[in-house]
Amino acid sequence: MTATDQPDDIAALAKGGRTNVAGFILKLGARIPFLFIAGHLYGAALVGRFAIAVVVVELAALVATLGLKRGLAQALSSAKRPHNHVVFDALALALVASLIASAVLFTFPQAMYPNSAIGGLDRFFPLIILAPALSDVSLAALAYRHDVKASVTARAIVEPWTLSIFAFLFSFFTLKDGLVLAYVASMVAALTASIVPLLRSYGVPSGWSPHLSVLWQMARANTPLAGADALEWGSRNVDRLILGTLFAPNVVGIYYMAQQVASLPQRLKTSFDPILGPVVTRSIARGDLGAIARQVRQVAFWIIAAQLALALTASIPRKAVMATIGPQFTSGAAAMVFLLFAEVCASTGAVAESALVYLARHRNLLISATMLVIQIALSFAFILLIRDAGYGVTEQAAGAPVALLLVLLLTSFVKARVLGRLLGAPVSPMRWPLLWAALAGGAVGGAFTLLPPGWRWMQVSVGVVATMGAYLFVIWRYAFGPEDRALFNKMPTAEEATLPNEGSFIR
Repeated sequence: MTATDQPDDIAALAKGGRTNVAGFILKLGARIPFLFIAGHLYGAALVGRFAIAVVVVELAALVATLGLKRGLAQALSSAKRPHNHVVFDALALALVASLIASAVLFTFPQAMYPNSAIGGLDRFFPLIILAPALSDVSLAALAYRHDVKASVTARAIVEPWTLSIFAFLFSFFTLKDGLVLAYVASMVAALTASIVPLLRSYGVPSGWSPHLSVLWQMARANTPLAGADALEWGSRNVDRLILGTLFAPNVVGIYYMAQQVASLPQRLKTSFDPILGPVVTRSIARGDLGAIARQVRQVAFWIIAAQLALALTASIPRKAVMATIGPQFTSGAAAMVFLLFAEVCASTGAVAESALVYLARHRNLLISATMLVIQIALSFAFILLIRDAGYGVTEQAAGAPVALLLVLLLTSFVKARVLGRLLGAPVSPMRWPLLWAALAGGAVGGAFTLLPPGWRWMQVSVGVVATMGAYLFVIWRYAFGPEDRALFNKMPTAEEATLPNEGSFIR
């Protein structure tokens, strides 16, 4: 790629990122009501039971995509057949894998409910697996054509608002199954919002029929990608499974709520996924390794700058943040802080992986698998050590996010080094002004924590704004260059951020 081409890639990343960041803001507004409804109407025990079941179902759905969320872009780039045939091959493959996964969990529902009795609709919950799997593949196909509006619609509006509305409605009829039924409704709605724009963009394939040999080759080719997706997902969710085996559902419910609050900044990274994958694959096809390094550095910096701001501002009134979900959830405030900064540590590795899955699939898979094993070992070790020291359940559960933070930091370091060597150029997004901005924001926020108890209300009403202001001033003045400011050149309108593209994405 020539020098004149390079700004076009950054412009494409900025444009796609702007649209999806707008979607992130919309999804943030929709997710908060669900947390409030679940916390106040269902309680920690039912939320914990739901959290463990969902984590198993989502893992099954992720595996059922067989790496197509990222692998489909590469398959379309090299395809000699009509693109809608390739897309429908991918949908057929995901459908078969989803049905197999559903059958396994239907037969062994204990995997979803390890610490509670099975009854009601519990056994039928896995039947929903095909909805998120097919939705993910559909949105990946649309992302290849740079149609990120469909992803915003499905993931940032339809899915979370359906979940919140139905969680409230079902609370009047069945508390035990209400959250599960709301989740099913949200997944069906998101699938509908994904399939409709897919058919508009690609059309119904004429003369297409599934070919077993083609499907098998696609599945084999995407095995490393599927493994990478599962391992990345596992690093963010295995802590919930560990807590589910060691603690009662109410402890898992409190941790789940802290995890949901902390995972909101993580969605900033996924805001760039729909556009980053296609841009990287095109640079690989041109053999322009320097451009890939530049793209990774740029996107990782954008994400870290935003996530660090959110982590700092939410950490100051941490108990007040968790109290909005429900008084019983304030004990998860410490876990929330660790999880927020874990997301900051994870950003570089997550963005680097967007290139590693294409350039060094098996090496990336090995790194991810090793780190997941280390995380599991550290989580158990920290929890048991804290327990042996005589601390309570809340302190014990905090061992899991501490292990996650350390492992994500190590993972980012290793993956950035590996990718940098492959590309022959540095990919680290770190800049000294990030530290200066964090210190400035931390100093301002810390000053508000010294207020007398009668003035603590100012931590939220004034302290958060002041902290964010100090941080953003330093970042904008000393860290952001012309390419960084491209992200803010023209934010999409509400209509652009919500309506699917007629002509022409992860949670």
